[in-house]
Amino acid sequence: MAEAADFQATSASPARRWLRRTGALLAGAPLLAGLLQLPAAAPAQAASSDTVSVALDSLTPNAPTDGDTLTVSGTVTNNGKQTVTGAHVGLRVGPPLTTRSAIDSVAQHSDDVESATGPEVGGKYAEKFASLAPGVAEHFSISVPVDKLDLGANGVYEFGVSLSGQTAAQPWSQVLGIQRTFLPWQPSEADTKTKTTFLWPLLSTVHMTARTGAGELQTPVFLNDDLAKELAPGGRLSQMVDLGKDLDVTWVIDPDLLASVDAMATGNYRLPGDNGTTTPGPKEHQVLAKQWLANLQDAVAGKEVVALPFADPDLASLAHNGTSVTGSLSHLKDATDVAATTVKTVLHVTPTTDFAWPVEGAVDPAIMKVATSAGADRVIARSDSLQETAGLTYTPSAARPVGGGITAVVADDRLSTAFEGDLAKADPSTLAVQEFLAQSLEVNEQTDKQRSIVVAPQRMPTASQAQAMAAALKALEGANWSQSQDLTSAAKDKPDPNATTQIPSTRSYPSSLRRQELPVSAFQQIARTQDKLDNFQVVLTDRSRVVTPFGRAINREMSTSWRGKNGHADSYRNGVEGWLDELAAQVKLIEKSETKLSGRSATIPVTVQNNLVQPVGHLVLRLTSSNPTRLKIGGKAYAEQPVEVSGGHSQSVKFATAANANGRVTVVAQLYTEDGQEYGDPVSFDVKVTEVTPTVMLVIGGGVLLLVLAGFRMYTQRKRAAARQAGEDGPDAAGEDTDGPGNPGAPSDRLPQEPEDSDAPAGADDPEQPSDPAPDTAPESADPSGTGERVDR
Repeated sequence: MAEAADFQATSASPARRWLRRTGALLAGAPLLAGLLQLPAAAPAQAASSDTVSVALDSLTPNAPTDGDTLTVSGTVTNNGKQTVTGAHVGLRVGPPLTTRSAIDSVAQHSDDVESATGPEVGGKYAEKFASLAPGVAEHFSISVPVDKLDLGANGVYEFGVSLSGQTAAQPWSQVLGIQRTFLPWQPSEADTKTKTTFLWPLLSTVHMTARTGAGELQTPVFLNDDLAKELAPGGRLSQMVDLGKDLDVTWVIDPDLLASVDAMATGNYRLPGDNGTTTPGPKEHQVLAKQWLANLQDAVAGKEVVALPFADPDLASLAHNGTSVTGSLSHLKDATDVAATTVKTVLHVTPTTDFAWPVEGAVDPAIMKVATSAGADRVIARSDSLQETAGLTYTPSAARPVGGGITAVVADDRLSTAFEGDLAKADPSTLAVQEFLAQSLEVNEQTDKQRSIVVAPQRMPTASQAQAMAAALKALEGANWSQSQDLTSAAKDKPDPNATTQIPSTRSYPSSLRRQELPVSAFQQIARTQDKLDNFQVVLTDRSRVVTPFGRAINREMSTSWRGKNGHADSYRNGVEGWLDELAAQVKLIEKSETKLSGRSATIPVTVQNNLVQPVGHLVLRLTSSNPTRLKIGGKAYAEQPVEVSGGHSQSVKFATAANANGRVTVVAQLYTEDGQEYGDPVSFDVKVTEVTPTVMLVIGGGVLLLVLAGFRMYTQRKRAAARQAGEDGPDAAGEDTDGPGNPGAPSDRLPQEPEDSDAPAGADDPEQPSDPAPDTAPESADPSGTGERVDR
């Protein structure tokens, strides 16, 4: 400002200008001194622009002990626009962290250069870079003996990897990037070890539809071939089995996944094709499925296996939206009953079925009630739902008796959520492993009391998440502060008397989870489908061919895997109901056109068609007259007959009718099940009654009378002629047999008598029968009968 004033005030003397400049310099001296004495201010500016990012790709061993050499490797990347010079990567060890919340705080600000981490280890345990060009990533690897880290008492230490250097804009050495993590330090066996239970979930999305082939094997139809991708080497399910087989874990399995893979393993599955067709699943996928099942059988041998209800039903959705719909809870019971059988059949192990697992371990009274309604007496909850209220300074054991003989097994929320997020890259995976180990050690450090801790991770970990989980578990199994335990043992351990046992209220259920639940309309559609299935199965001779695939499909409609996929869930439910409607429609009545009834009585045939492969029965066909005064069926307004039809055939059922007056009458044919439920659509047709009138009867009677009179006249004329002939021959001819059997060859001179004209009509000896049998459509025909058909008498 002084200089600007000088340029504007040209009259100022040189001496004055010198004094002003000297004053400005003296006034700014303290500020300059402050900047030189506080180099930490520069890193703050660097942090805001993320000048350099540090990625920690590996840290081994994860939990070092005495005599180990710690090796840290990763990359540093210059994200700025200026070259970094005089750079080096160094290791920093901060003070021990004494609380779990302190670990949380470091994890939330792991790359903040403003936060102090501790001094560099220094010396030769650093890696130098002459320069880091903008946008260029450089790899580093540093190994340091653990005794050089100057670690003290047992505990969790903050551990950082930093890059220091300078730029042209900030030409002084400063920390330009850092990555913090944790170093668990327990070099010797702990006096008391935490008993840790880790659930290893083996679940997937829904793959099988309700559709099956018509053959003896009932080949199932899959939604798609995504399951094969998960089973292939490197796939998610393949990784889960390969990694889990070497870990001391409790396997938590959805039986529906086993049933789906088993169908693939036999080569017995089809995939959707074009225009409603299906194609066989690839043979190579059969090999994948067989190998995966074999690997899984080996992996679970000797381990605890917990079977969830079939298709992993969404307990929270059922509790909040399904209980108002009649019959919803019965599906949970069915899913539980079939679970153990499925696992035992496929894996040849007997699973535990008395555990229920709500989504993310979130519980409320309604969820607890539903979860235990099918026989489970242990519910896997989570500590962020069943929160401690007694002010405990340590994490209590998992088992909590909550009343009614029910045990809530409360998983630790920090440990259970440690492997969520995108862990595809090495850096976040390494950080997740170290944070998990740090939290585990901190739990053990809280008290001398031994406790049982349960870890319930996300239901369907990705392949990279599973790899991080396995790395953490291997490190934990080799650590000096933890020992493995199965889930049943954790549930039976003595509960902490000070731990909370109060189930949170329904209002406290997370709204984010509630928004993902299946709506009431979903359970209403499920109930409607079940009603249709109940009505359909009554007529079948082999109900298992329909009840089994549709029963399991209804279980899948309630699956937890539909959360966040409302459109796909709707489509699946519509597909199940639509396929059931299509099957039920294979047993139907054939349409009929108008029928003519030319007589007082006749029989009307109605054809029932069965296009199923199995025979149907337990059906009743009712034929009802809309005007019984004019037309009666079996002597009353309606008549019923039982129906049985072989697979792929049709059957005509005949009803006796009686007409009392002329005219058109609408007749309705309807199938019913034996319990009185309507089956299929009715068929209506008109019957045109043309009853014989008195005038016609008089005409016919007159014709018959004329025939009788004509016959009598012919008889009398012949008799008179014979008498005249006898008078002309005289007495000598008396008693002579002229035309009798005594002289058959004698010639006769009697002319043959021509019959006289008669009023009888031609063909009167063979009158038309107005109700002669005229068959309806052939029993095997599915085509509608022709217009104006005649019916059997």
